[in-house]
Order: sequence, then C-alpha cells, then structure tokens
Amino acid sequence: MGREPTPMQKSYSWPKTVVRKWLNSKTSEICSERSKKNGDVQRRRRSCSDEDGSVLGRRDLSAGGWPAEGGDNLEPPRVPSCSPAGSSPPIDNLRMFVGTWNVGGRPPHRGLNLRDWLTSTPSSPDIYVLGFQEIVPLNAGNVLGPEDKGPAGKWLSLIRQVLNPAGIHGDASEADSPSAEKPPRVSFSDLLSMEELELEEAEGELASVNPSSSSCDESPDLYLGSITPHRGGYCLAASKQMVGIFLCVWVRSSIMHRITALEVSCVGRGIMGCMGNKGSISISMTLERTTFCFICTHLASGEKDGDEVRRNSDVAEIVKRTRFQQSRRLAAPPPHLPETILEHDKIIWLGDLNYRLASANSDTHQLLQKNDWESLLQKDQLLIEQRAGRVFAGWEEGRIYFPPTYKYLANSDIYAVDQAKSREKRRIPAWCDRILWRGKGMKQMSYVRGESRFSDHRPVYSLFSVLMNDGLFDRGGVKAAAVDSRKREG
Repeated sequence: MGREPTPMQKSYSWPKTVVRKWLNSKTSEICSERSKKNGDVQRRRRSCSDEDGSVLGRRDLSAGGWPAEGGDNLEPPRVPSCSPAGSSPPIDNLRMFVGTWNVGGRPPHRGLNLRDWLTSTPSSPDIYVLGFQEIVPLNAGNVLGPEDKGPAGKWLSLIRQVLNPAGIHGDASEADSPSAEKPPRVSFSDLLSMEELELEEAEGELASVNPSSSSCDESPDLYLGSITPHRGGYCLAASKQMVGIFLCVWVRSSIMHRITALEVSCVGRGIMGCMGNKGSISISMTLERTTFCFICTHLASGEKDGDEVRRNSDVAEIVKRTRFQQSRRLAAPPPHLPETILEHDKIIWLGDLNYRLASANSDTHQLLQKNDWESLLQKDQLLIEQRAGRVFAGWEEGRIYFPPTYKYLANSDIYAVDQAKSREKRRIPAWCDRILWRGKGMKQMSYVRGESRFSDHRPVYSLFSVLMNDGLFDRGGVKAAAVDSRKREG
C-alpha cells in the first residue's frame, strides 16, 4: 500500500506540475485515429505529456465517461474505417467547415444540440476544423495544475455522434469523390428524446467526472443519436488541448489515407507570456500535395482602449514562435514541408480573438439598440487594426452580417450590457469570435453564427470551397514570399 505524500513532498511537486504544464505547450504529440482493427478504427489514447501510449477500445468506459443507461438500449456509434482504398484520382476541390466557439468553461451535457451548428450546410463538408476556447474554467488549478482532459473527451464524443450517426459504417472502398452525396440512411423520425434533457439534470449526472484524467480522448463511444447522415462518416485526424484551448480536425473517412505529415505546435501567451490560458494551437497537415495549417487562438482579453495592442502582439508572437518539427521535414522528399505558419498553402485562423469595439460611448449604445451592426462594425478593433496594417496583413475575412457574438447573459438572448447586475459583469457587445484565412484557391461560401445559448459567446462557423493541388508551382517562391511577409508582420 503506497504511502501518502507529506505536505513537504506536495509543495515540491507543485513546481514540477507547473513546469510540466508549461512543457505541454511545446509538445508535438497529438491524438489521431490512424490504425485499423477488425474494420473499426482504434483510437490512440496518449497523454499529452507522457511517453507511452495505449489503445482505447470501443467499450472502454473511463471514469470521466457517460455510462449507458438501461444496458443494451443504446449502441456505440460506428467509427468509420480510415484505411487506404487503393489508387484514386486526385482531389480537385473539397469543402471545409470551420467553426469556433468559446464555451465559457462549461462541460457539455448529453442533450447539447451540436447538429444545428455542425450540419447547417446544404451539403456535407469533407473536412471539419473545430476550435474551442475555455473548455475548462481558467482558474489557477487548471492553468497551473494537471491538464483536465475530461471535457475535451466529452466534446469529441458529442461531435463524433453528430458526424457518424447510426448506420454510417464508413467504407473506404467506396467511391473516393469527396464532394459526392448519398441518400440519407437515417430518417428524420430518429429525433432524440435526449434533446429534452434539462441542463441542471444533465450536469448533475456529469458531476462525477474525474478532473485529473490525462488521456487525449477518454469519452466512451456511446451512441446518443443523430439525424444527419454523412457519406462514409468521419475520422478524427488530429486533436490537441492546451488548458482551455482545444482544436480538432475531422476528415471524411474516404480521404483519410491521403492525409500525411500531421504535426502540432502550441504557443502559450497567458501568465508570464508563456502559460496556456491564452495562446494558440496550430495543426499542420498535408492532403495530397497541398499543405494546410489551422490555428486556434484565444487572445488577450480586455475592452479598454489600448488592449488591442496586446492582442496584436499575441498574433505577432504566435506567427513568430509557431514551429513544426524540423526532423520530419528534413526526412521528407522535396518539396520540403513547411516549418512555419506562413509557409503553408492554405491557412485558417480561428478563435476568440477578443477584439472589441473602439471608443464605446453613448453612440455605441444607440447603435446597439437599433441593431445597426454595419455602423457598429466601423468601431471594430480588428477591422481598424487590420486596415492600418498593424495586424493580419495579407489575411482575408468574410463580410460580417451577424450580430455581435459576445457577451450574453446565461441561457438568454440578452446582452450583458443591458441587464448585468454588477458593473464588473457588464461588457459592451463585440465580435470576439472570428475566422480568417490566407492562401490561394480558397473561396468562402458562408460566414455566420449559431444561436446556441449554452455559453456567453455564440458559435461562429464558415464553409470554404478549397481548390486542391493548385500549389504545384514552385514552392520555393512561395516560401520566400512567406518569409518576407513574416518579417513584415513581426
């Protein structure tokens, strides 16, 4: 029987925990569904700071999981096969869904409706890029202590249930045309009774979650249902957490075998300029001969004049400090893989960028009361700073037609500026949650927000049409241009 650590030992272990947490922001380990066994993908479960990994079976229920109710009445979802399908023609064009959501430190409950967010497009995307902020409360224990992986696993489980509904087995041998559609396999009569669960009741059921869970995805594969079919299902290409920031990339199973060179890089910009309560997670990957980079960020907060300078600095430091492993790039055949953000062919920057409205005054309140979003956008700090060339030079953002996404009172459609009980809780509404892109051959098809009341932020999502293999021109010239641009932004 092990001995309990003494108070002195506990005090010595605390600095070690902080150092380990800081080092986690530099790890290149990611979680991905890459192996196949008995027709189903086995999820690779690996601590983001530990060395050894293990395999999580489909019925492995962790302490932080959601046990099935009534035994056999709920079936685990099918995880699609991600095996190669032999030689296939190159992909000319694909659709990519990009979503960002600050969930306010709240763990998801089983009745949370993600379908309205993830299946709102008229046709099924080939890639989902989903970024979250504040998946855990940003308190001292979470920022400095061990990583709480429980909520990340629950988000992955809910996403998987929407993207891979019952009956979608994912056969990699089917036609490898990423944008093709098949008739629905699940009828609209399969509506969820779980949708009616009250938030308080569901959170009570989840109160037993183990906060010290260290696996990358410890939620069980428990089927809760979905009404939107996606041909062939999706595989988790990569996921990574840094404190409250969480980024996951899902790829249609029929093209998963075309994904190579997956890599991650984290930059902490929080406490002391290095902790992960603020900062970025970047995932680099190659699809055929096109390189992608997805950057999920949570930038410095604050609505005072001058706080935008700190956010500009965060962006510059993230671009400067993000590096992908040189070792795998030296071993790669020409053209060599990108090492920095700006050396990629297609780049998406998403997250809670925290830019507010400049010089909020009585005029601002009048515009809010009139819902005059176009006039309010003239005060948007990000647009002002970008037009002045102080941040995101060379990046694009779609035109915003939706209301500010922050800050709402809990479970309501009322902005906190109107009804907050204390001055400290009042916030001028702002478009904090944004999606930008950079690179040729990318066309934004939509840029909208969701209406979930789960958080004080509204989710934002965008659909892109991506022209593939247009980067077959001289990669060296692109790299030189990227380096010059990086110097200008730095």
